[in-house]
Amino acid sequence: MRSPIQPVPMAVQKWMARARYLRWADAAAAWLVVMAVFVAETGHVAAGPAAIIAAAVVLVCALLAPLRVRWRPVSGPVGFLVSRALRPGDRAWYVRAARADLVIVTARRGLRVSIAAPELGTAEGLSVRRTRVFVVPATAA
Repeated sequence: MRSPIQPVPMAVQKWMARARYLRWADAAAAWLVVMAVFVAETGHVAAGPAAIIAAAVVLVCALLAPLRVRWRPVSGPVGFLVSRALRPGDRAWYVRAARADLVIVTARRGLRVSIAAPELGTAEGLSVRRTRVFVVPATAA
């Protein structure tokens, strides 16, 4: 008899690993932006102190959840491009850092996609922004 729990496909595991790297790329982009603004406002400053100050500002901003969730200059467009082929009725993987769930796409409008996950009730769905999460088509996995 086959096991009822199947492992996550290798392609989805790769997306779980890529998510971490893309979030680090978001942080690097934030550091570059803060550094550029700092140097533009103060004029010529030594690179070392400017880099440390920019890193401190990014660290403080990373502790603020609303800023951290909305700042996705690298992972946002990647998440949007990955999920662009999804249509209502398609099966997809809802990828997070620690796990991935097989879901069904129930609706798609603009940057949002509604998904029905197994742990939710039959009448409930979850609406997520495709620029904030990774929803990978199951056919690609």
